[in-house]
Amino acid sequence: MKLLWVLLVVAVIIVVVFLLYRRIENKLNALPGLPIADIDLRQVPDGTYTGSYAVFPVRVKVKANVSDGKLTDLTLLEHRNGQGKEAEKILQNVLSSQHLQVDVISGATYSSVVILKAVESALIDQKIR
Repeated sequence: MKLLWVLLVVAVIIVVVFLLYRRIENKLNALPGLPIADIDLRQVPDGTYTGSYAVFPVRVKVKANVSDGKLTDLTLLEHRNGQGKEAEKILQNVLSSQHLQVDVISGATYSSVVILKAVESALIDQKIR
């Protein structure tokens, strides 16, 4: 009887881990399809704003400086990633193009999208740092 309980507990643990893994995998796979807002920077008041976005295991926090309708600086305050360190280059692409509609970094798609969503959050929510 004790062995039956142990097997039942192990089976439940395996099912829970499997379901959690599938949920995380589904959220990550949905990232490339997330829309990124086309923000009119002329409508964003001058200031320094912070934004964040997270989809486990990727978590990002950024600081965005806006002056005279232009992004003057983007700083990565936090980037917890798996293999997405290369995605940090995307901030320079955003600064150069002055919009969020840039290509993701090949091989770092998940982190690229999360970084873009964090910048989007900063510019839309305009949380002053």
